[in-house]
Amino acid sequence: MDVTHIIESLNDAQRQAVTAPSQSILVLAGAGSGKTRVLVHRIAWIIKTQDLSSQSILAVTFTNKAATEMRGRIEKLLDYSAQAMWVGTFHGLAHRLLRRHAHEAGLPEAFQVIDSDDQLRMIKRLLKALALDEARWPPRQVQGYINGHKEEGRRARHMPETGDLYQRQMLTLYREYEQTCMRSGLVDFAELLLRVHELLRDNEKLLQFYKQRFLHVHVDEFQDTNTIQYAWLRLLTEGKNNLFVVGDDDQSIYGWRGAKIENIYSFQSDYPNHLVVRLEQNYRSTANILNAANALIVNNQGRMGKELWTEDGDGEPISLYAAFNEQDEAYFVVERIKKWVELGGLRSEAAILYRSNVQSRLFEERLMSGGIPYRVYGGLRFFERAEIKNALAYLHLIAHANNDSAFERVINIPNRGIGPKTIEDLRSVARDERISLWQAVNKLVLSGVITARTKRVLNSFIDVINNLIEQAEGLALHEKVQRAVEHTGLIDFHKKEKGEKGEARVENLQELVNAARQFDYEEDNTEGLNELDLFLAHAALESGEMQGDQYDDCVQLMTLHSAKGLEFKLVFIVGVEEGLFPSPRSIEDPSRLEEERRLCYVGITRAMQILYLSYAESRRIYGRDTYPKCSRFIKEIPSDKIQEIRMGATISRPVSMAKSGFSPRQQKTAFQLGQRVSHVKFGEGVVLQVEGEGAQERVQVNFTAVGMKWLMLAYAKLEAIA
Repeated sequence: MDVTHIIESLNDAQRQAVTAPSQSILVLAGAGSGKTRVLVHRIAWIIKTQDLSSQSILAVTFTNKAATEMRGRIEKLLDYSAQAMWVGTFHGLAHRLLRRHAHEAGLPEAFQVIDSDDQLRMIKRLLKALALDEARWPPRQVQGYINGHKEEGRRARHMPETGDLYQRQMLTLYREYEQTCMRSGLVDFAELLLRVHELLRDNEKLLQFYKQRFLHVHVDEFQDTNTIQYAWLRLLTEGKNNLFVVGDDDQSIYGWRGAKIENIYSFQSDYPNHLVVRLEQNYRSTANILNAANALIVNNQGRMGKELWTEDGDGEPISLYAAFNEQDEAYFVVERIKKWVELGGLRSEAAILYRSNVQSRLFEERLMSGGIPYRVYGGLRFFERAEIKNALAYLHLIAHANNDSAFERVINIPNRGIGPKTIEDLRSVARDERISLWQAVNKLVLSGVITARTKRVLNSFIDVINNLIEQAEGLALHEKVQRAVEHTGLIDFHKKEKGEKGEARVENLQELVNAARQFDYEEDNTEGLNELDLFLAHAALESGEMQGDQYDDCVQLMTLHSAKGLEFKLVFIVGVEEGLFPSPRSIEDPSRLEEERRLCYVGITRAMQILYLSYAESRRIYGRDTYPKCSRFIKEIPSDKIQEIRMGATISRPVSMAKSGFSPRQQKTAFQLGQRVSHVKFGEGVVLQVEGEGAQERVQVNFTAVGMKWLMLAYAKLEAIA
């Protein structure tokens, strides 16, 4: 049997992993080293050389897309269909097992799988049935509690009662939730994995059947497995040398959602007769990029150890830009992208990576103003996020209380106890009398036909809106937004959501205030609208335009977490500052700090040719001005791998920029960034940006009295303050 075609294109380390005798094997696969290639070729090699049926193979990965691609590549190597092979995600394979053995698993044959949103709605109904206030017992917090314990293999009946009120109530909710699911025949995602583990653990005959069925078990992205996933892998492979896992401890970045980096370390003790193969040759990045990544990650303790290398050349040094502020940072990045495109590069080859979603707004605005299409990968654009749309709805009601769409969106956000029936009653009044919902609610509370409780909760909403309208008089735009997010209870509402999601929502609301503070418009082109109306129009237009389709030639914006597994010729990692990246919570926690460093390592190794790191010397974020320090991660990269770029009143041309074909515009002006100036109408301020030349030259100034303004120097009559 000729199998040379399976291994002829592999390097030595890849070939060692693919052709190793049957035993438990851990492939430590560095970024860009061909880990999926090794997994696919290993499966094809085993099937061909051992003359096995594809039914005897179990292959597990983390996304349906990856599973589909894996099956297709295996079929190409085998030159026949591999439909009988069990390849899929942990959840997909667990579902398949439970469908086959529903009775043994204690489930009805027609059990239904519910997604995360369905689970959350179910928890909300449970809280209502138990007369528990969502403000005190946030549904997402309850959801996280239940799923977290399931992922650790703990049922409610396994958990002891404690004296702590919070723990007692959460445990009661967990029990009630389990009973509701059992009565209704419902299975959530965490339940799929836990139920399969219990099925195999408690049914020896069934376990032995599948241990004999699956002669070889393969796992991709092993560093991302959680406790229960590893537990059922161990059940299927216990006593057998048939587990082949591919992973990278340096790319373990999902600890916050349950992934256990300890699994990759435990493998060596759990499978004593194992083989470790290191894939260190990188096929993606230049040597300078890889050397920087190696120097960074070596600062983590307890690594299994490997060093990426490439046969390609050094490439460009990494460019480091110290921005004056976050707006200067966005301007710089977008100008580099423009130059990239001018030189023949594709927009889709460029990616802007950030630690927090809140950072995307300024880049979105700058790309928009430059007419550059972009796509927010794996997330929503800033003005499309639910918490932002809620705040904007309140602002719409301040501006125009008769806006029915805004009214319906927030009448019960945060929860006021206004139920669907009351809202339908309001709709009926509005329809029958052809009035707005705002008019209907005022009419209904005066009608005397509703209960005292309904009247009370509706009046609470009316009071919120009326107070906002009254207080908005004479306030600056950002102050109106500040009151809208605070006095409506939105900030407090999201603060009660535990975990990163709740924190992110609060940060986004604070950033909305910042967006209003920085909002600028041409006074001669306002169509008679006031500043609040203009801001709301700006938000609506931004949420509907310039969002590139997945397959369009558009710039890619994403968090560093979303970037894992992707690669781009031109990469910008922005906001590399202490307190932002690494994040505030990680600075005092060694394990979290190491995960942040791994996240930076992942970001760096996304870059194929050119990598920029940037930080701002001053940044307004989360509603406050900060003066951050350059991140420790930058300081851990050898200085000879970094070319620092400084742009002031006179822009210099660094060597690395000349080599890469970038040529920043030479510019001289009467003003420098950071210089204090005076204007006859706006008073004193600080110069933040300078653009254009000659008659088109303009500056952006942050005035103490009126905030940000762009001014044409030919007409502005600015004076420098000594």
